[in-house]
Amino acid sequence: MTQTMDIQENRTTAPQHIPVLPEAVCSFLAPESRTVRRIIDGTVGYGGHSSLLLKCKPEAELLGLDRDEEALAAARERLAFAGDRVHLMHSDYSRMADRAASLGWDKVDTILLDIGVSSRQIDDAERGFSFRFAEAPLDMRMDRSRGRTAADLVNTQSEEDLATIFRDYGEIREARRLARRIVELRQTKPFLTCGDLASVCDDVLGGFHRSRGGRKGPPAPTLAFQALRIAVNGELDELREGLQTAVDLLAPGGRMAVISFHSLEDRIVKNFIREMAMNCKCPPGTPVCICSWRAVLKPLTKKPVEADERELAANPRAACAKLRAAEKL
Repeated sequence: MTQTMDIQENRTTAPQHIPVLPEAVCSFLAPESRTVRRIIDGTVGYGGHSSLLLKCKPEAELLGLDRDEEALAAARERLAFAGDRVHLMHSDYSRMADRAASLGWDKVDTILLDIGVSSRQIDDAERGFSFRFAEAPLDMRMDRSRGRTAADLVNTQSEEDLATIFRDYGEIREARRLARRIVELRQTKPFLTCGDLASVCDDVLGGFHRSRGGRKGPPAPTLAFQALRIAVNGELDELREGLQTAVDLLAPGGRMAVISFHSLEDRIVKNFIREMAMNCKCPPGTPVCICSWRAVLKPLTKKPVEADERELAANPRAACAKLRAAEKL
């Protein structure tokens, strides 16, 4: 079966979860020319990408990690066709080296990280990821077995800390004003539902977020919910740690790919790959290299790969996806 046929099969049999950029994932990570024995999907989710990789490489084993136990249960069902070639574990992907070691793996050939929240998580009202569900609890935890909820943060963090979250993680210009209003309102009534937070976002931000150029952007709550989700789950710190762990775990000639969904993540991935591809880190003007740093990665993508019109027609939520890939030297 060709890779294209596998991709189409996944789209047909699992309409509730369509993996983004499937052709690019297979092209970079599982081309016919590469021998792949060990794969790590650090964010296995509902098993869409893992299914493709296992079908492209029927000789390979896969370790799938995820913080969401519900997603792991769905992945276990979706990947049942591969039998004992699949190992699924409830874990952060930054701990992939420890999880791989438990299988006796010291090096792997392929690592995929599909960062962010999945469509099924967004569409599950009880998870509290979307302002579309006004009565849903303000949760946003990817791992519901631990950690603080978004409601905990909104109701306990200082005005300064909330403003930092909204500014740094949501890139909201009116971050301070939004934080101040939240602190004022919570004195009377705590924020418990998605609707509670969405309402104050609409009130303070005027219905839509606007860029510095004045252009209308996404609905006002979108970036605030994104910012809180990132803070609740420690996503950017997890990404930074996970990238370094992935590079250390890759065998020479091994490949990694990262799919991100907003500029903060993509910037971290881009800068990390660029730094790992440098042959010297000495300050500009240093006459002779004294750092002894040599490139660890070879970039495989000059610019991020994005969904084409055909994919967007089938899966509009792929519009924000960006894939970057690199090979271990």
